[in-house]
Parts: sequence; C-alpha cells; structure tokens
Amino acid sequence: MAFDTSPELRNKIIYEVFIRNHSEAGNFNGLQKDLPRIKNLGVDVIWLMPIHPIGRIQRKHSLGCPYSIQDYREINPEYGTADDFQQLVSNIHELGMEVMIDIVFNHTSHDSWLRGHHPEWFYRAADGKIAGKVEDWTDVIDLDYTHPELWTYQIDTLKFWTKQGVNGFRCDVAPLVPLDFWLKARSELKKINPNLVWLAESSDPDFIEIRRKQGLNNLADSEMYQAFDITYDYDVYHTFRAYLQGKTSLEQYLSLLRRQEVIYPANYLKLRFLENHDQPRIRPLVAFKESLRQWTAFAYFEKGVTLLYAGQENLDSKTPDLFERDSVDWSSPDLEFSNLLTSLARVKKEPLVSRGYYKIHFTPQSGVIFASYQDEHRTLYGIFNVEGKSGYLDVGCKDGEYQNLINGDNIRIQDGLLQLPTSPLIFYGKN
Repeated sequence: MAFDTSPELRNKIIYEVFIRNHSEAGNFNGLQKDLPRIKNLGVDVIWLMPIHPIGRIQRKHSLGCPYSIQDYREINPEYGTADDFQQLVSNIHELGMEVMIDIVFNHTSHDSWLRGHHPEWFYRAADGKIAGKVEDWTDVIDLDYTHPELWTYQIDTLKFWTKQGVNGFRCDVAPLVPLDFWLKARSELKKINPNLVWLAESSDPDFIEIRRKQGLNNLADSEMYQAFDITYDYDVYHTFRAYLQGKTSLEQYLSLLRRQEVIYPANYLKLRFLENHDQPRIRPLVAFKESLRQWTAFAYFEKGVTLLYAGQENLDSKTPDLFERDSVDWSSPDLEFSNLLTSLARVKKEPLVSRGYYKIHFTPQSGVIFASYQDEHRTLYGIFNVEGKSGYLDVGCKDGEYQNLINGDNIRIQDGLLQLPTSPLIFYGKN
C-alpha cells in the first residue's frame, strides 16, 4: 500500500455514476439535481465514469463505450460544457462530498487526439500497425509506455484535472500500465494535492493468468499497493459469485477474505462492492431480500472502501447498457432499503472502523458471517446471517443488553450466547 495512504479512507463510501444513464437528461445538470439525495445516503465520494468525448471509428453501437476516449482533456459535449463540469464539481464540494473521475490510460479510441498528434506513442502489432492487445476491445488501441514523453503528457493531464478540483482518480485497468509510471504520477500529483485518492481497477486472477501466458504486463494487487490507496476486490469477487450460484461454500469465500489480511500490507484497502458497471446487478443473484440486506450490511462493515453503484439503492435488477442510452429507473424508489444504506453509512463512519484491528471469526454456525473491529478499549461486532439460520452464537462478550447500531433495537447476550438475528446486527460489546 502507498506509505501515505490515510486509514480514514476505511470510513468512506464511493457512489459510481454513469452520466449518460443517471438521469433522463443524461448530462451534468441531470446529476446536479440528484446530489442532495445522494448525500443523504451517506456518500463521501462521487465517482464519475469517463466524462470525455467518445471515439467514432469502430465505435460499439450507436453511442459508444465511455472507455473509448478521444481526448483526455476535453468534456463530452453530450454531458455539457467545461463550465457545467466546474459547476458540478463546486456543488459536490459544497455538499461536503468529493469528486473522483475515471482515468483510462491503457488505451484510447482509434481516432484519438493522441493518435493524430503522436502516433509514435502507440503499440504496434507484428505487422507494424497500431493495435490493441485485448482481442475483445475492438474500439480501442493501446498506448506504449516506453516513451518518456507519453509519461509527461499523461501526468500533465492528471495535473490539469486536479487543478479543476478533482479529488481522486479511478484508474481503469491500472495493472496494464507500468508500475513506475503510477509511482511517478503519484509523486508528482502529491505536490498539487497531497490528499488525492488513487483507486486501481485491479485484475481478477484469470485475466492475470491469460495476460502473463501471452507474455504481457499485468501487475498483481500486491504490486499495485505501492502506488495506489485502493484496489478492486476482484481477487475474491468470483468466489463470491460462485457461492451465490451454489458452486462453492460460504467458508471458502470467507477463507479468501481472511487471507487478504495476511498477504497484503497491514493497512491495505479493498473496494468492497456487490455490483459495479462491469458486473451484473446483485438483486437477481440473491433470492431473498433479507439475504440481500445481510450481504449489503456486510459490504459496508468490511475493512475497505464501500462502493455503491447508482440504482443499487433502488434494488434495481437491470444491468445498465454501457453502449446505448439506458437510464436508471428512479420511478419506484425503495425507501426502506435506502434508509438501511443511510444507517449503514453512519456505522461505516465510526472511528473504530478506521483504526481497529479487523477480523473475520471462525464459527461452528454455518451460513453466518461474524466479524469485528477491536482496539484496547472496545470491540465493534458485526453478525450477518446471510443464510437465515436459527440457533445461537458465542460472540465472546459479557452478558447483558446491547443496541443494534443499524436500527436501534436492543439485543441480549445470556450465558455468552446470542440468538442469531434475522436482521443484520452491528453493536459495541464489552471486552
């Protein structure tokens, strides 16, 4: 992990927005109107998926993929003007939130400004033609970071957006870009804003294996932590999906989460999510709403930064299209679920979450996740009955009444045992 990463990031919630699909207007002004509601969810950072013009040559579908970028320093006119963006940034800041933008430095569109002005900065295939290295990504071409001038240009781009008030960068397929570039970028940008947040879209193990088999660069999470504050949870996500599909056990998934605690730096940060723009919505994967509440509560409780993808608070079951207009349906808000998220956000901001020792406990009761944060004074317990089991759990704290921080209900521990709750439970225990 970057040596200067703040542990207080463990208290943060990031809200992911695709401007095109967030509102009927599909622009910055459409998001502006929704900012107070987003703030009410307890959100700290709004991550804007790419805000730049989209390439036209070999474009996917009619509107194109936002990750096929023509110009890193321009605003997509479909979203508004540079002044509109500045107003959005100002309004987000006024509400006490921060702005993170997507940075896509592995590749550009076929008709990018960079290709037109610096074709020598691009990867060339065996036939000498400019190309991309990932077969499915037909709408983009890869950059070649053996050119120091490209490094300077890209770092200047980051400086440009930082001076516009951007507070952090989500770096798309960051492991495909040289680590030394990211280290230099972080060092240079720190001179402008030492509090910038760096989030890496790290790779899942299968993708790393494929790339390395081809003799291509693909950094592992352990390497990414030298330059980044946060990496994706993709090292365990597919096991989570396999569990939901009945292909593996809950304990197998939890064992991988425990393993993270010993293979990464002590203060590592993962982006904890149930869904994002590259993955299916969680609602169709979890049969019962109560189970979804349990998993959501655990995602907030876990050590790391919580990600909420726009529409998730509505229990939206439709995965939005990235290549066409496919607006999130806000017509039937799930207020009960939104209120749960607001309550979980309050718990997320408990000081012990940022500084306590985190542990996922072994328990003889299957189907239950039992985790805690602890310091020398007290312990914050989280119990998530994801399979709706009945019975009792030995939580290791003194007998007495305790309050569920999520909903205010009282719970009782007697003879060291807690009756398994039907709702997610987070409480302070007596050591």
